[in-house]
Amino acid sequence: MSKSAKDLVRGLYESDFFNDSSVLKQYLHEDAELYWNASTGFSKMTYSDIADMSSEMGKSFISLRSSISHLIAEDDKVSARLTYYIKAVENPDEEVGVIHFMAIWELKDGLLYRGYQISQPSDEDPQNNDAHIRIKS
Repeated sequence: MSKSAKDLVRGLYESDFFNDSSVLKQYLHEDAELYWNASTGFSKMTYSDIADMSSEMGKSFISLRSSISHLIAEDDKVSARLTYYIKAVENPDEEVGVIHFMAIWELKDGLLYRGYQISQPSDEDPQNNDAHIRIKS
């Protein structure tokens, strides 16, 4: 049985991809493209670029946990809103919120094919953190 669009997006963002980039094969189409608007600028990434970035992340993080607050699917498209929390190699006893994401993914052949993602660094403002508390999706 194939995974639903929501299962794929949730699985990708909750996976251990930063420790093992081969996990991406379960979620991303081999021709996947990610169009990412970040505070540092725009990037267009291929499957290979995403895998390379994942491997680099694994060198800095002990753990990476996502908190998905919204997950909405329609046909072959899924929207997600989430925050990532990390434990860094330099400070393994503290989990810190580092980045907020909004993403839209389109499927092809039962895998995530084209993604549009916007990210912004997290901050210490309690109102900002409260805005990303997990809700049922």
